[in-house]
Amino acid sequence: MFSKRKIIARLLLICSAASLAVHAQEPTGPIGYVMTVKGEATVSNSGKSVQAVVGTPVLVGTELKTGPASSMGITLKDNTVMSFGPNTHTTLDEFLFTPAQGELKLTTKITRGTMNFISGVIAKLKPEAVTVNTPTGTIGVRGTHFLVKVEE
Repeated sequence: MFSKRKIIARLLLICSAASLAVHAQEPTGPIGYVMTVKGEATVSNSGKSVQAVVGTPVLVGTELKTGPASSMGITLKDNTVMSFGPNTHTTLDEFLFTPAQGELKLTTKITRGTMNFISGVIAKLKPEAVTVNTPTGTIGVRGTHFLVKVEE
């Protein structure tokens, strides 16, 4: 027979595992992180802007900005790598990455500057699920590496 102590311990373990599973599916958690920063760069979430440093979390809806003579690089959970040159303004509009359920989507928008894009798992599994929007058009990602420049 189980003692009360063992039953309570097992219940706590089950509750903790369920809590982690629910937390892992929340779309509000980080979808990636800042990996490199040179010069002035900011990360804005829900209207709150912070100076970008290595390890700053990136969320759905994040605005990324770099200043003159600055650059920043991020890596997303699916191993997509985006690097931004000087005077760049980008937003990460959508990100779904649950391959087991076929939920894959990445949408980003660059309104100014340069972005070097290296595709991750989403583009490899479902290329049509990745788009990069610019002021004058949309890039459908079908390859693995490209550079986009948007002039003011």
